[in-house]
Amino acid sequence: MSERPRSAATGNRPGNQESRNSRVRREVVQLILDRKLRPGAALPTETELMEDLGVSRNSVREALKALQALDIVEIRHGYGTYVGQASLTPLVDGLTFRTLARHDDDTGALAEILQVREVLEEGLVRRVAELLSEAELDRLETVVDRMEAAGREGRPFPELDREFHELLYAPLGNALVPQLLGAFWTVFRRVAGARGRAEDPTPDVTVRRHRDIVTALRAHDVAGAQRAMAVHFRGIEARAGQAPRGVG
Repeated sequence: MSERPRSAATGNRPGNQESRNSRVRREVVQLILDRKLRPGAALPTETELMEDLGVSRNSVREALKALQALDIVEIRHGYGTYVGQASLTPLVDGLTFRTLARHDDDTGALAEILQVREVLEEGLVRRVAELLSEAELDRLETVVDRMEAAGREGRPFPELDREFHELLYAPLGNALVPQLLGAFWTVFRRVAGARGRAEDPTPDVTVRRHRDIVTALRAHDVAGAQRAMAVHFRGIEARAGQAPRGVG
């Protein structure tokens, strides 16, 4: 199938090609939205998309490849194309690259990521403070206890740290919160690892900072919980600013 007609004078310009590709991507996305297709649902075949959008097979394939990179569609070779999960993986990959590409000031780039996460968490902890039940606070306390045990045994516990923050905001019932915070967490860990940054501060310090958050929340001290969260992030920022060990 040929593309929709265009003037011979402008049809092959790079700008027009990019504009056409962008248009086809937008139209595929709009088709998904208009048909209310859920993640995992099958998309129309390439031939059907060609007919629906009035474009060539190559244009359809280029659009689907671009949307696959954004996790909007999933191409299963030999089976077809399906609606993707629209995860934050592209955001994580993009932020990781953006940060690592700042060779002149990777410490500053790490600080930017932490500042965004800090602003989010200080605001979120205020919201969740009124929602946490005693049972949920007990679960948070248990995670802190597991951190303490791991520290005594000389084991790092970054996953427990992540679990703590995910449990903390679970009562909000907002599925985007753990995904977004997890994205920033993953970017920080990737970049810190690639740059050879110092690992976590002494385990007892990390444990104390998390326990202080729980203690304030048990006392219904919202301002205290926000202060404890701020102290927690100041510690992370200090770690991020330490000189790298070895070659990143």
